[in-house]
Amino acid sequence: MVQEKKYKIATIGSHSALQILKGAKDEGFETICICLKGRDEPYRNFKVADKIYVIDDYKELFTLQDELIKENAIIVPHASFIAYMGVKKTESIKVAYFGNKKILEWESNRNIERDWLRNAGLKVPKLFDDPKMIDRPVITKFHGAGGGKGYFIAKNYDDWKEKMKAYKGEQDYVIQEYIVGVPCYIHYFYSPLTDEIEVLGFDKRYESNVDSLGRISARDQIALPKIDPSYVIVGNIPLVLRESLLPQVFKMGRAVVEESKKLCPPGLFGPFCLECVITPDTEIVCFEISARIVAGTNPYVNGSPYTWLKYNEPMSTGRRIAREIKLAIQKGELKKVVQ
Repeated sequence: MVQEKKYKIATIGSHSALQILKGAKDEGFETICICLKGRDEPYRNFKVADKIYVIDDYKELFTLQDELIKENAIIVPHASFIAYMGVKKTESIKVAYFGNKKILEWESNRNIERDWLRNAGLKVPKLFDDPKMIDRPVITKFHGAGGGKGYFIAKNYDDWKEKMKAYKGEQDYVIQEYIVGVPCYIHYFYSPLTDEIEVLGFDKRYESNVDSLGRISARDQIALPKIDPSYVIVGNIPLVLRESLLPQVFKMGRAVVEESKKLCPPGLFGPFCLECVITPDTEIVCFEISARIVAGTNPYVNGSPYTWLKYNEPMSTGRRIAREIKLAIQKGELKKVVQ
């Protein structure tokens, strides 16, 4: 029996679970999906899960741990997984986990995350600790805000103070310079087995209602009742980047990984995403990092132009994760990618 057949890939049914499970099956693994009641139909319909656990609350995952361990399950986390379980709960999971749990604390707090990016040499937006010092357009982001919900733009202190009234009592937020340019989310993969940085693709996000407002002329917007822009992510749009920017993209990814090795050994590995804006001067400004698979990889279930260039076969980020696990098993180095 092939050694990897002893293991199963598991994840929570949300976010990017379809491609994670499909990719695992493409690499020969059996798959497990853990779903909230009423959310299991996509995983049954698309036939990506060999076994589905239906639960009433994500806390029930902990009651399944012994069974998942017996199944030799390896959990692959995604953003919804971290959001639902929380950093501390995720760190306490006993089931084999793909990734470095120590990185979660650095990713979950925008202030220390900023230190990570700056120390890696990346260009980052200016922060305003004191809203009275706002001297340019800013965007206010709340820690843990799901999918951009609650973000707002302000042009000065008075504007910020007025808009902040809708978030009375909120203390956990960051005020960040608003960079004008093209949003670009860079999908990376770093393998500790080969020490290679891969660029798997790019996307931009479709956000409601800010993107739909852009379809309305200024004249008609004035005629409408007051509508405050919101930044709730509803989908992702594939993007192919100008080729002359690729050397900088690779350099940024490598720098972030090398800095992470100093912060929390063995550092960041597997999929991650640098969330950036590219200015009219083609400067890449990074405002956030996601230290795991992002939903922007979902348009590439059959691979992106970049994975076709590298692999010449269908290779989603989900499948790339499964292949890394399979390679680690075959090399007897599973501990390098699983905690």
